[in-house]
Amino acid sequence: MFRSLRRVLCAVAVALVLPLAGAGVTTAGAAEAPAARAADAPGAGYWHTSGRQILDAAGQPVRIAGINWFGFETGNHVVHGLWSRDYKSMIDQMRSLGYNTIRLPYSDDIFKSGTVPNTIDFSSGKNAGLQGLDSLQVMDKIVAYAGQDGLKVILDRHRPDSGGQSALWYTSAVPESTWIADLKALAARYRGQDTVIGIDLHNEPHDPACWGCGDAATDWRLAARRAGDAVLSVNSDLLIFVEGVQTYNGVSGWWGGNLMGVGQYPVQLAVANRVVYSAHDYATSVAQQPWFGDPSFPGNMPDVWDKYWGYIFKQDIAPVWVGEFGTTLASATDQKWLSALVSYLRPTSTYGADSFQWTFWSWNPNSGDTGGILKDDWQTVDTVKDGYLASVKAPLFPGTGTGGGGGGGGGSTAACSAAYTVSSDWGSGFNADVKVTNTGTTPLTSWKVTWTFDGSQQVGSMWNASYTQSGPTVTATNAAHNGGVAAGGSTSFGFGGAPGGGAAPGVSCTAG
Repeated sequence: MFRSLRRVLCAVAVALVLPLAGAGVTTAGAAEAPAARAADAPGAGYWHTSGRQILDAAGQPVRIAGINWFGFETGNHVVHGLWSRDYKSMIDQMRSLGYNTIRLPYSDDIFKSGTVPNTIDFSSGKNAGLQGLDSLQVMDKIVAYAGQDGLKVILDRHRPDSGGQSALWYTSAVPESTWIADLKALAARYRGQDTVIGIDLHNEPHDPACWGCGDAATDWRLAARRAGDAVLSVNSDLLIFVEGVQTYNGVSGWWGGNLMGVGQYPVQLAVANRVVYSAHDYATSVAQQPWFGDPSFPGNMPDVWDKYWGYIFKQDIAPVWVGEFGTTLASATDQKWLSALVSYLRPTSTYGADSFQWTFWSWNPNSGDTGGILKDDWQTVDTVKDGYLASVKAPLFPGTGTGGGGGGGGGSTAACSAAYTVSSDWGSGFNADVKVTNTGTTPLTSWKVTWTFDGSQQVGSMWNASYTQSGPTVTATNAAHNGGVAAGGSTSFGFGGAPGGGAAPGVSCTAG
């Protein structure tokens, strides 16, 4: 019943890349296309709730479809991967893949005087502008650039200190008063910057944390009310994300994943329409749970999710955000679990745009029990894992500036290039990745990549793009979520085909 402390490794084994057949993802990823003009696109301004929906400042429904990028909560005191790459290039890549929100875990250590980030590589011009900054100042830079790129940010108080997670929101070293003071400091720091849409008050409360028991020392629901009101007293525009507990009325589940008590004991804040409930859900690569062994698995999973947290959304009580879910995909059970969860999260004709919200765990490859969207080189995308998520990605939000990799001069030239790489080949089939780069001076609105195989290869499935094939010639066009590429930025798509053994063909790219 307990989720073990997530291990953070500097290197993990490279995940086996499998063909995507059977994953249910064959064409373009986003469920809804972005509006034609940024001014009309959903997401502008601060957000609020209305029943189970999250609405933007204009009252349009928005959907969080994002990624966790961890590191500020660890002894590095900064997001991981900056030892390999520039932070802007990673945010650009997140955007290019269709993620519209970043959840940034942190610990209270970053508020201590003298806390500075480490393991940042400044060579060859990487991470320019971060040198000499403390952790909070680096966070400022990440938030600012994410906003330029059109991504929203949720700040996640993940741990009291970098040593590890805690069952309760306080420890002997970090009392509740410090927790609340630091939350208020963040709320004040980003007041007026609507890139930061809210704060996740504490990560994964678990036993002895309770919900509705009335004990001020252990009742997480009461603590969330105290902290939420404190945050809103400083910045009343923020959303307050409240995770579940582990056990309610003797029924246990994932740490932070049990929201069964909300129906009887909701979190009521001084400012209305600010609470979003957050659940965490994982697969067997993290820990076993009874439902994985049920003979009806995975058909039993919707009832499990309904019981623990889905009912809140379906009864129109409040929005529900699955703030963490992830897997290595190493086992068939995990593959079935992720497929079932994506189906559960997918917008339907019943719920339409007001669907479940989510941020996948994680961007980082160095999460020991799940791995990440990136592979161990911090550059290559695990296209199989990302492909599972394609059908629940959502429109991007309007940016606050140029962003997009630092390009965009005074010209108006639209141009692109493409690079084709075979990522795996097992003889009877193969997987390939294609990276599209904006080589012009103006943002792309669309792109098309064409190549001709040298043999009888046929594309079987494609993710993050749609395609047509006529004989050996394939034409791939952008998905709804990744047609827009800033000058100097890039995006990617992948596909599986058969047979293997062919040479990488030459590719051409046409900009739109």
